Amino acid sequence: MQTPARLVHGLALVARAAGNFLVPPVCVACHEPTIEHNTLCMQCWTRVDFIHTPICDVLGLPLPFATGEKTISAAALAAPPAYDRARAMTSYDGVSRELVHAVKYADRTDALAMLGRWLSLAARDFADEVDLVIPIPLNRWRLLSRRFNQAALLATALGRETGWPVAVDALRRIKRTRTQVGLTANQRRSNVSGAFRVQPRYQAEIRDRNILLVDDVLTTGATIDAAARTLRRAGARRVNVVTVARVVAPVVPTA
Repeated sequence: MQTPARLVHGLALVARAAGNFLVPPVCVACHEPTIEHNTLCMQCWTRVDFIHTPICDVLGLPLPFATGEKTISAAALAAPPAYDRARAMTSYDGVSRELVHAVKYADRTDALAMLGRWLSLAARDFADEVDLVIPIPLNRWRLLSRRFNQAALLATALGRETGWPVAVDALRRIKRTRTQVGLTANQRRSNVSGAFRVQPRYQAEIRDRNILLVDDVLTTGATIDAAARTLRRAGARRVNVVTVARVVAPVVPTA
């Protein structure tokens, strides 16, 4: 006679097979058939530029060679960020860029389960110091036009994957900013300066806690920096950052 655990496992396998028959699994990126749901086909997998060690311990940028110790890149030394450490799963190109755009502009919520796993893997360097996950917010007008905040969806997917608590509305964007696309590093910093505020009811949850900021892409870091400064002023102990992708070429802001 089967034990309850083996019986439950067998029923789960049957249910999974039935589900795959009714809704065959396809590649999250190109929709070609795959063996599993919420994954990529082999061809798309080869088009993802995953970020591997060695990396800058602060910015998460890939480094040309390993030193055997934690290394801080020249970009981080030239312009130390307001956050403690940042990590991203991939370079912002190829399939990862397509997936980010699909979630952001085409309502592709079917990609969120996989991207939540990617975020959890990217954040493994500081997985033991996450008290609260907070997404970068949109201003209300952009939220109305887009109907959802992709960073909030990603943060929720990450929380579902890891069990970490998520506060999707802890930060509020109080300044209506221009889109960051096409702006220089200096223009981006000016654009988001003073753009965020901590919601009063979350003050106690943020004070002296380790916060993990979530966004889809890290480019110059201006938006993340502005949010991190806001959390620091609210008393956060540490502010780490995780994104699906990041621009790999280091951007050193000019004076």
